[in-house]
Amino acid sequence: MFFGIDTSNYTTSVAILNEGEIKNEKIMLKVKSGEKGLRQSDAVFQHTVNLPALLDRLDLSNIEAVGVSDKPRNTEGSYMPCFLAGVSAATAAAKACGVQLYRTSHQVGHILAALYSCNRLDLIRERFIAFHLSGGTTEALLVSPDRDRIIKAEIVSESLDLKAGQAIDRTGVMLGMSFPCGKELDLLSQKSTAEFKIKPTIINGNCSLSGVENKAKAMLENGEAREDIAKFVLSYISKTVSSMLDELVKVNGEIPIVFSGGVSSNSLLRNTINEKYEAYFAQPEFSLDNAAGVAIYAELKHKGL
Repeated sequence: MFFGIDTSNYTTSVAILNEGEIKNEKIMLKVKSGEKGLRQSDAVFQHTVNLPALLDRLDLSNIEAVGVSDKPRNTEGSYMPCFLAGVSAATAAAKACGVQLYRTSHQVGHILAALYSCNRLDLIRERFIAFHLSGGTTEALLVSPDRDRIIKAEIVSESLDLKAGQAIDRTGVMLGMSFPCGKELDLLSQKSTAEFKIKPTIINGNCSLSGVENKAKAMLENGEAREDIAKFVLSYISKTVSSMLDELVKVNGEIPIVFSGGVSSNSLLRNTINEKYEAYFAQPEFSLDNAAGVAIYAELKHKGL
């Protein structure tokens, strides 16, 4: 069995991988009503409180190795204090069990969890495009095999300002929803019959999403229906991501396409992409923050796969 820990900015996650089967356990961090996020100090404190409770749900008696995410992405200078809580717990678990600890990034964990969810872990031996869409990240990555890190993820397209998850959560909070707002905004948007003509802002293959928040505020001030505002924001994001993908396919050809991150569970985005491409979308359990990917990473590294 292989044990994984991920302590992202909004979720404390642990997972066990046993003979190909994943057991995920997680606790969402608490954000006060009306607020749009957490300070890092608050996130670290909540992770420290949550981890013992999550560990009580798992049997670690036959662990072969431990995996942990210790940074947002595998790039120089990538750092967030919230991951320190996970590293501390993972180090203690590995020492107590007398096994090896393997470190990777939150982003690699997302990609591996998505591949597992789609039954396409074989893609770690190929080049493919991976979108990582979340509250802190709106990136398209060119992924290739890597001897030391399992996969190498190079940013080839990204948001120059507001991230997709930020736009969704800020709109949701503005509409009176509880943070995080993705699922509720998705459900609300499905009540709208409005259609929008959207022209995404794409600059040298990258996108800009700052305008969508301003437009949503203007729509609310003008008294437009909440469900129409929700649909506009999600339509804008979906069309933007689709346009980013169009540019990437022109350059890289038709290679596999994988979506991960919480925003990827949005139904409108999935429908928009699937109208044009055969893309792989992780199941919601593996799209949202989870520790499955780092447990998978631990197995891959430990077995030399």
